[in-house]
Amino acid sequence: MKLFGSKHSDLSDELLMQKMSTGDKRAFDELYNRYSGPLHAYFMRMLWKDREKAEDFLQDLFAKLIQKPEYFDPSRSFKTWVYSVANNMCKNEYKRQEVRKGTLNGLDNHYSLSDRSVNVMGEVQDAFFQEAFERSLEELDQKHREAFILRHVDGLSIKEISETLNANEGTIKSRIFYAVKYLAESLKEFDPVLNR
Repeated sequence: MKLFGSKHSDLSDELLMQKMSTGDKRAFDELYNRYSGPLHAYFMRMLWKDREKAEDFLQDLFAKLIQKPEYFDPSRSFKTWVYSVANNMCKNEYKRQEVRKGTLNGLDNHYSLSDRSVNVMGEVQDAFFQEAFERSLEELDQKHREAFILRHVDGLSIKEISETLNANEGTIKSRIFYAVKYLAESLKEFDPVLNR
């Protein structure tokens, strides 16, 4: 029994990748636990909210990590590298699909009208805003949309986005600024200040 064995949860992503390349299964499990949720959400947003496709892409990405851990460049941050791989997978899918616009199915199943304590009007307004927001986000070109999502949804820093998308920080800031400006303009009907 090892008393002083290292806990995988305490290791950096990069060190876990090194351990994984030597066949350490617990290192893979730890990376999967850290990144499967955020990457699944990223694929959902980037791939037209297609849950099955997002799950397939997530499994493909982690299969690549298992089969080819040497693809990881240890001079890079694992987080920015894995998001770069995910981003490239989405770009390849866009090319395969040729159609990048998804469709929304309205209010979905999130609304139970039987519960009288729920503010139905507020929920309907929220649903309209969400639908309009997603439609506006889809109208952005790919470069602006991916920069906005990586920054404001996935929470990556400008530097991390720059490394992920292989573009300089000024370009990333410009793309995010443009995306925010476009979204604000296209969603101004929902601005309570403007609609008083």
